[in-house]
Amino acid sequence: MKAVFFDFVGTLITKAGENVTHQNIVREVLRRAGREDLDYLKLWEEYEEESSALFKELAGKPYVKIRDVDTKAIQKVAERHGFSVPEDFWGISIAMHARYGELFPDAVDTIKALKALGLHVGIITDSDNDYIEAHLGALGIYDLFDSITTSEDAGFYKPHERPFLLAMERAGVKPEEAIYVGDNPAKDCVGAKNVGMLSVLLDPEGKKRDLWGNCDFVVSKLSDVVEIVKGLMEK
Repeated sequence: MKAVFFDFVGTLITKAGENVTHQNIVREVLRRAGREDLDYLKLWEEYEEESSALFKELAGKPYVKIRDVDTKAIQKVAERHGFSVPEDFWGISIAMHARYGELFPDAVDTIKALKALGLHVGIITDSDNDYIEAHLGALGIYDLFDSITTSEDAGFYKPHERPFLLAMERAGVKPEEAIYVGDNPAKDCVGAKNVGMLSVLLDPEGKKRDLWGNCDFVVSKLSDVVEIVKGLMEK
């Protein structure tokens, strides 16, 4: 075992923090539009529904800018409720992600423990480059990673093989020397396994039990990954 790669949203940062981030994006959009009379939590739910539907269609397909997808989602909500989306919507999005993003409590210690084992530690994420760079910088963990591979770099969204292959190419490792940690059985586990990598599913509440069969390992906390890797290195 020579490399460990992580997904980002839902794996290194919490979904709860991502929800708060998106709520504040909608809230700021409404403030800028002079429509604070609208219920931002209700509109946030609509925004999430629109965004999720759009991203579901993109799984495994060629990359299109996430900023465009997110902008399309909020514009659909805006048209429904009669307000304008600010021209700098993506700037608002990046600023709110940087402000409200929340790491899992054991994320930093887990990364440092893996690096102490002499492993390459990287990220493979469906993301625009400016978003992930700004977010990691705001969280103070950008320099902890040896490589960062995005769907923008690879030209495809997970579970397409290209993001995984590009990440391994950058790390100089073979599939049997790498493991991928994510929170989405269909995109993360299946995508990793399709290129010959081992996969770890982070499922803190056990809500994805029906899909555990897609993954080689299942953990409830990130720190468990260290013990899995140590076991693999001893073989």
